[in-house]
Amino acid sequence: MPKNKLKVLLIIEQCNPAWNSVPLEGYRLYEGISRFVDTTLVTHERNKEELEKVHPDADITYIEDSTSIKQLELLGNRLSLYKGQIIWPLRNTFNYPVYWGFNRAVYSQFKAAIARGDYDLVHTITPMMPRYPVKSVKACKKTPFILGPVNGGVPFPDGFKDLGRREYSYFNFLRWVGRSIIPGYRATYKKATHILAGSSYTLGLIKELFPKIKDEKIELFYENGITNSFVRSDDDVAQNKMPTEASVDNKVKLLYVGRLVPYKGADMLLDAIGRLDASVKEKIHLTIVGKGSEEASLKNQVKHLELDECVHFTGYIEQYQTLEHYRESDIFCFPSVREFGGAVVLEAMANALPCIVVDNGGIGEYVTNKTGFKISPVSREFVIKKLAIYIAQLVEDHIMRHDMSYEALQRAKEFTWDVKTRKIVDIYSEILDRENVTA
Repeated sequence: MPKNKLKVLLIIEQCNPAWNSVPLEGYRLYEGISRFVDTTLVTHERNKEELEKVHPDADITYIEDSTSIKQLELLGNRLSLYKGQIIWPLRNTFNYPVYWGFNRAVYSQFKAAIARGDYDLVHTITPMMPRYPVKSVKACKKTPFILGPVNGGVPFPDGFKDLGRREYSYFNFLRWVGRSIIPGYRATYKKATHILAGSSYTLGLIKELFPKIKDEKIELFYENGITNSFVRSDDDVAQNKMPTEASVDNKVKLLYVGRLVPYKGADMLLDAIGRLDASVKEKIHLTIVGKGSEEASLKNQVKHLELDECVHFTGYIEQYQTLEHYRESDIFCFPSVREFGGAVVLEAMANALPCIVVDNGGIGEYVTNKTGFKISPVSREFVIKKLAIYIAQLVEDHIMRHDMSYEALQRAKEFTWDVKTRKIVDIYSEILDRENVTA
């Protein structure tokens, strides 16, 4: 790193410490990067209230929507809601005008400063979907421009196309349309100095779409991270997760955390438990944390499978309560068939839980053969069968469970936001060194 602090313009449209998913990821990266470099943040006005609570004196510019764009956003939110369920391909399409207004305003306000060389680098972090243009790249003629981590576009596996239709995947053609017609999309990637891809799938997608991008200008940088407060200490795990036949109440505790929607696979998990031998079934208890459109159906499934005694639904709970469940559990089961990031898997691993996941998207990249089991998304029947096998294996083999618990914790430490933001700042320095050599 250079002795003098770098000056970096961070464009993070979604950046909010009080929200979940992408806005929180954007904030974590902003917070971490700001500890090492001199940052100017430009973000959407919707984030102002929460950001000013924690960074009242920071250099932050807030972009406000025009009245017409606010009206378009409200209309899009209504049109993309069907029977209480959000049709995400439509929601993302209808919300594009909101980003368009933000993107245009950022360029208008900062193009002169970028062109003057007021910043050593410009880095756009959110939106993370890999089909959004960044107009400010036009002003980066002498200033390196970094994009990402961008992540998304993961398709439904061939064995789950019917599930994809239930999730309105037939609207996904809008992604292709967007990449084809949105002004500035292709220029953003072609002109970017460096691109961070949030998953192996997205890395491959970008290389396929832009084959002329040199390998040294794009790298894998996983989207999700974990806070240090979420990571259990080795001593705590050693004291509380010693190899025993079962936990104190004579049950091995399974945990699922996620929205209760079709593609997350909670129904497959219940079917797998229903198939366990009685000798295994009597040793376990499953807690399902979350809510969603499938909740009533899943509860009926529990009754049909006669699992009332070993399955408990919490509904929506606060993050600190979810953390308590992680720390009280023994095995994490998350058979989602399509995940971009899958932060809950990192959270589980940070709490020393062996994980059983479906290998499609980001979650299959977090889990190794030392930290859990990955299931190929061949078909619903195949996933259920493998879930039952792996659950039984971990329940009966407490030594394996203990070893995987330790390895899961060590793996999670690689994904703390401290580690990730230090790596980003190192990337900044590498880019500037590279640019200076070629200048």
